[in-house]
Amino acid sequence: MARISSKMTMLLNLFLVLSLCFTVSIAERILESDVPISTGLKCESVYGVKSGDTCLGVANMFNLTPGTFAAFNPNLDCNALFVGQWLCTQAIDF
Repeated sequence: MARISSKMTMLLNLFLVLSLCFTVSIAERILESDVPISTGLKCESVYGVKSGDTCLGVANMFNLTPGTFAAFNPNLDCNALFVGQWLCTQAIDF
């Protein structure tokens, strides 16, 4: 009976190794494919920050809600704007 258990363990291990190889192979094909991965938004128009600008002021200038402005500029720190910084003011989904 121990002999059957040993064979079953060996077959199970073989199955697990083959499953892992198959999964890695699929992942490599996906990562190496020429299909672009969508990030959601593509900035179409930008504005250069001027002295005295604020995020809310720029959003109002371009008739954007604060939420839309934040979506267009996801990594923006509104407390650290600097003159010449580019802000996205119009974006499209892709």
